[in-house]
Amino acid sequence: MDHFEQLGFAIMVIFGAIVICGLMAFGIASQDKPAFMYALGSAVVVWGSSFAVVFDRPRIFGSLLFCSIVLIALSIVAIVT
Repeated sequence: MDHFEQLGFAIMVIFGAIVICGLMAFGIASQDKPAFMYALGSAVVVWGSSFAVVFDRPRIFGSLLFCSIVLIALSIVAIVT
């Protein structure tokens, strides 16, 4: 496993397991469907962005990471409102 594969795996684990799954769990527990769906969409985008790291596509990675940040923000806004 080279450096890019390790970085891609770390991105999947850190974002997926800690931040996004916590938002999804809160969305399920509070029965807030939009918050859950935004968090799920963010998880899928981050999972896809890890492949951009593995295949050395920094622009694609940056755009997918930006989309994920927007989806996380939308999930938090859906929880707060």
